[in-house]
Amino acid sequence: MRVLMFGWEFPPHIAGGLGTACYGMTRGLAKHDVKVTFVVPKAYGDEDQRFIKVVNASDVEAMYGGGDTSDDIWSKMTFIHINSNMVPYISPEEFEARSDEYRKTGVRTTHGDVWKERYNFSGKYGANLMEEVARYAMVAAQVAKDLEGQFDVIHAHDWLTYYAGIAAKRVSGKPLVVHMHATEFDRSGEHVNTVVYNIERTGMHAADRVIAVSNLTRNIVIEKYGVPADRVVTVHNAVRFATTPTAEAERGVSDKIVTFLGRITYQKGPDYFVEAAAKVLKRVPNVRFVMAGSGDMMNHVIRRVAKLGIADRFHFTGFLKGDDVQKMFALSDVYVMPSVSEPFGISPLEAMKSHVPVIISKQSGVAEVLDYAVKVDYWDVDAMADSIYGLVTYPALNKMFANKGLEEVTGLKWDNAAGKIKKVYESVL
Repeated sequence: MRVLMFGWEFPPHIAGGLGTACYGMTRGLAKHDVKVTFVVPKAYGDEDQRFIKVVNASDVEAMYGGGDTSDDIWSKMTFIHINSNMVPYISPEEFEARSDEYRKTGVRTTHGDVWKERYNFSGKYGANLMEEVARYAMVAAQVAKDLEGQFDVIHAHDWLTYYAGIAAKRVSGKPLVVHMHATEFDRSGEHVNTVVYNIERTGMHAADRVIAVSNLTRNIVIEKYGVPADRVVTVHNAVRFATTPTAEAERGVSDKIVTFLGRITYQKGPDYFVEAAAKVLKRVPNVRFVMAGSGDMMNHVIRRVAKLGIADRFHFTGFLKGDDVQKMFALSDVYVMPSVSEPFGISPLEAMKSHVPVIISKQSGVAEVLDYAVKVDYWDVDAMADSIYGLVTYPALNKMFANKGLEEVTGLKWDNAAGKIKKVYESVL
C-alpha cells in the first residue's frame, strides 16, 4: 500500500508533538509494508528518510493558469488568503523575528498561457501562515498530479494540511483520510478562531475517514463539527523507544525535581502548575520546579512565580527538543501535565519510558490508555499539590508508579497504532 501524506513539520525540525507523532507513525507504517511519501512545506535535508520519502514543497513548481482543476481549487481557497496573527507554537517574540521569512518566486514557462510558480515556504508558524496554508494546497495539487498512479490513499495531518489533502483528492480521485491531533476548541476553549474552525470542519467533512487521537477528541469532532460518527475512528498515539539507552544525566542539586514540559499557553495549564508548586513548597522546601517550553503565557507565569515568592525554586529552560528533552526527563523525579484540554499528550509517555512517575489531567486523551498515572482535574490545584507531595516525599510510592508506568508504556508502541491506521486505509479503498 502507498500513501501520500501531508504534514507541517517533521523531526528534527519540530515545534510540538505533531512532528514527533508523524515520525513514530511513519516508522510504524513502514513495518506494516506501507510506503509513505511525506510532503512538508520546507524540508532541510537532514530528515530521517530510511522509512519514508520526504518531499520538500518549496522545491515543487506548481502550475497555474492553464488547467480547470487548478483554477477551481484556487477559487475555493482564496477566502483563507488573508493576513493573520494566528501563530500556534511560538511566542510573540519569535513571531516578530520570523515575520519576514515568507518569500515567493515565480517563473513563466513557454507553454502558452500555462505558467509555474515555486514558493519558498518558511515552514514556520509566522505572519503569513494562512497564505502558506493556501499556497501549500496548490502545491499539493501539483504533487498529486506529478505522482499520479504512485499512491493509493491521501493522509493529511491537522488543519494546516486539510486543504492540501482536499486538493490532492480532487486532482487524483483517491480517498482522503484526515488526522485530528488537536481541535481549535483544545487550543482556544470556546473563543475559537472561526477561520481555523471552518478549515477543520471543511477538511473533516470532505474526508472519507477522520482519525482522532483519543475518544475525547472523537466526541468533539462528532458534537462540535457535525461529522457522522461512523466516519470517525479513534487511534491512540504511542511512544517510540530508542534502540540505544539514554545516558545518565548529571544532577547538580540534591533537591527533588518536578517538571512541566510543553508550550506555555492556555491549553497546557501552566498557571495551575505554578499554583500547585507554591502549595507544595509550603510543606516541603527541598523541591525545585522546572518549566520547560515557551509560549504566550511565559511573562504572565514568570510574574506569578515572583509574586508567590518562589522564584528561587523555579527554573525556566525555554523550548527544548531532541536530546535535551531526554536529559530533562532523566533529571526529573516527577512529571506533571496539567492540560486544560489535551487531545492526547505524548510527553507523559516519554516521561514514563524514562522511568519517571507522571501526574496528568483527567481532561487529556492519554488518560484513556494509562492506569499507572496519577490523574487529577486540571483546576484542582490542591489535588495536584497533594500528588506531587506524595511522589517526592514517599520513595516507595514514587518507585511503584515509576516501575509500573514503565511496564505499561512499553506496550504502547507505534507499530500497534500503525496497524490500526493501515486498517483505516483499507476501509476506504
